[in-house]
Parts: sequence; structure tokens; C-alpha cells
Amino acid sequence: MIKIRRLTPALREKLKSPIGLLIQGTSDETMKKLGELVEKEKPLRIISVGDVVSNNMTKHGIFPQVMIVDNRVMREHITPISLDADQTLHLKNPPGTLTDQAWSTIQEALSQAQRTKVVVDGEEDLLTLVAVLHAPEKSLVVYGQPQEGIVVVRVTKQKKEMMRRIVEAMEMLSKT
Repeated sequence: MIKIRRLTPALREKLKSPIGLLIQGTSDETMKKLGELVEKEKPLRIISVGDVVSNNMTKHGIFPQVMIVDNRVMREHITPISLDADQTLHLKNPPGTLTDQAWSTIQEALSQAQRTKVVVDGEEDLLTLVAVLHAPEKSLVVYGQPQEGIVVVRVTKQKKEMMRRIVEAMEMLSKT
């Protein structure tokens, strides 16, 4: 039995707002501020969610331990971005859902010592929730906020609880 959680319209609306610190500006401006934040906070892990943010981070010398990409930007297919990683994992995750495979693959990626790229067949946006839930506290999860900049989620007990509540509010589907 495969369990799939699906976003409800109300949750979709709620998740349009940043779930962390919004850093606005151009990619150069946001990456400079992110670099200063990383230097100051010295996070245990850095996880990037999204092709553009992952690419911008590495171009600016910020190297996430886990990069979650789907080879799409604003739902349009793109040529896969060249991201230097020690290993690549693959998973299927249809848009607007969280699959069992998504949970186990993100967990596996976060348990690795080496840099890991996770390539999603489907959509990676909601995997921010899974990354926050499974990353160690004092980690940073970074994702893009379209037309605005980036969002930095500091992983804390409170953020994990917030993500858990969102996931629990999702509609549960089952497939055999």
C-alpha cells in the first residue's frame, strides 16, 4: 500500500506565503545575504530546494549538502543544471503531493555525509516540508520565492512542528 498526501486548496493558499525568512532582491543580492547568514550561523546542513536556487547558491560559493531539483523552472522544463554532487538519487513525486518515496529518499539524502543531488520526476516544491522535518536542528533549508527572492527556513523544533501540522492537514490518498 502506497500512501500519498495531497495538498488541499486551503493549504496551497497558505504555502504561497514564505515559511521562513524572505530575502528579497536579485540573485546576486540574495546570495550575498545568504552567504553572510551562513557565515554567521554556521548551519549543520544546508539543503536547497529548486533548480534556480541550487544553481545560484553553487555559483556564489554556497554548497548545499543536499540539492533537490526537478529540471523545471516555473513548471517549464529546462536543460538539467550542472550541479556538482557525489551522488544522485531519483524519486517520483507528482505535483501537489508527497509520496512515500519522497519521504524515504529525502531521509536517505540527509543521512549521507557526501553531497547529494535529488532529482525529482514530478514536482519538488513540497519537499521543503520533508527536508525541514528530517534535517537536523540548526540546519538551513533554502528555496526560491518566485519574483521576490529566496526563503531561508531555519530548522528548529518550532519549524518542525509547523511543518508536521501542515503535512497532517494534507489529504491522505492510498494506492495499492
